[in-house]
Amino acid sequence: MQPQAQKPLTLMGVPAIICSKSMQQLLGMVERLARTATAILISGESGTGKELIARAIHSYSLRCANPWVDINCAALPEHLVESELFGYEKGAFSGADTIKPGLFELADKGTLFLDEVGELEPKTQVKLLRVLDGAPYYRLGGLRKITVDVRVVASTNRDLEELSGCGKFRSDLFHRLSQIHLQVPPLRERLEDIIPLAEFFLRKHDGRLRFSEDAINALRRYPWPGNVRELRNVLMKPAILAERSEIRACDLPPRIRDGSQDVGQKPLCRLDAMERQTIFDVLAQTGGHHEAAAELLGISRRTLSRKLKRYAKLGEVESFAAC
Repeated sequence: MQPQAQKPLTLMGVPAIICSKSMQQLLGMVERLARTATAILISGESGTGKELIARAIHSYSLRCANPWVDINCAALPEHLVESELFGYEKGAFSGADTIKPGLFELADKGTLFLDEVGELEPKTQVKLLRVLDGAPYYRLGGLRKITVDVRVVASTNRDLEELSGCGKFRSDLFHRLSQIHLQVPPLRERLEDIIPLAEFFLRKHDGRLRFSEDAINALRRYPWPGNVRELRNVLMKPAILAERSEIRACDLPPRIRDGSQDVGQKPLCRLDAMERQTIFDVLAQTGGHHEAAAELLGISRRTLSRKLKRYAKLGEVESFAAC
C-alpha cells in the first residue's frame, strides 16, 4: 500500500500532494515562519515545487486575505523586468500610452513572489534592494515616489551565495532576500512522493487510469532530474494515448522504461550527466525545438540555453538547432 498524505491540502486553489517526511517537515516549518514579516528565499532544483512552498507561505501568513502576485524573472526579457516590477508613467517610453502600476503596487499589503530571482540584471538588483529596505521608489518616468508594504518571497535554482561570491549577484541583496533560507529537496530524495504525485497527474487526465506494478517500479527507479515538472510532463502522453485502463512500463519513455537504475545506487557525481542526457533526449524528441523542449523539461528557455552553452564549453553538447 502506498503512503498517503496526512490530509488533503489545497494552497490558493493548487492541490499539494505531500507524503514524504522531508516535505511534511518543510511545510511545518513554513507554517511557523509564515506569520513573521521576514523575507524568505526558497532554493531548489527546477521543478521541485518552490512556487508551492511560496504559496504556502502566503496562505499561512497574516496577509493571506490580501494580494498574491508572482513574476518569473527568467521568463521576461531583461528590458521589461524593471517596468513590470515598478511600473511606468504614460509617455515614459515609446508605446507607454497609459499609466501602468508595477507588481509591487499590485501586491501592496500582500505577498510578491519573485521566481528565479537569480536571473535579475544588476541594475534591477540595486533598485530591488532599496525597495526591500523600505525606500520609496519612482515608476519609470515618474515624478511621484511610491511607498508599498509588501512581503517578498523569492526562489532560485542557482546557488546565489556562490554567485554573490564571484560578483554575479549582489551579496547585500542575497543577504536581504535570505533572512530565512528554505531548501526544497529534489524528487529523487522524496521517494514517498513519486507514486502519489504520478497517480494524481494520471487522475487529472482520466480517473479510471492506473499504473501496473512494472510501471510503478520504473517510476520509482528513475532519478527525475527534472523533478515534479518532468514527472507531470512524462505522464501526459501515455495518459492521453491510453487504450486501456492500465499504464504499463512499456508505455513510458525509453529513458524511464529501460535506462533507470535504483536511485540509491546512483552516485551523486553522475547527476549532472543524467540531467545532460535527459536534456539531449528531450531535444531529440522535439526535433531540436528549444521552446518545446524547455516546456517538457519544466524549465525556462533561457535556463535551457544557459545549460546548452555550458555543455558546449565543455565539448559535451550535441548538434541541436536553436529553434
